[in-house]
Amino acid sequence: MHYLTFDFSDADDRLTTIEAMASTPAADHAAVMNEVQRVMDWAWRSFPHTHGSADDGADWDHDLQVTVEEGHWHAVTLTLTASARFVEDFVAEFGDPDVA
Repeated sequence: MHYLTFDFSDADDRLTTIEAMASTPAADHAAVMNEVQRVMDWAWRSFPHTHGSADDGADWDHDLQVTVEEGHWHAVTLTLTASARFVEDFVAEFGDPDVA
């Protein structure tokens, strides 16, 4: 990933929130959205039948926010709420943000 940065935080004892964020000029927005699509394609391919509410036992859910800020900067935030097994596979695919 060249644009998205990832931040992990424990939501509770069984869930982790993964935030993928980028803020770029308009010229780079398509590249950022390609990275978002790569993450989403992986998630759907890896966990195709367990998307939905954690309260219902799903492994993952997502929320995508895109805003245009002053100066035509595009801010993108993809928030994933994830089970431990989703996080483990996610880190294997995309790396651990805590490892420099």
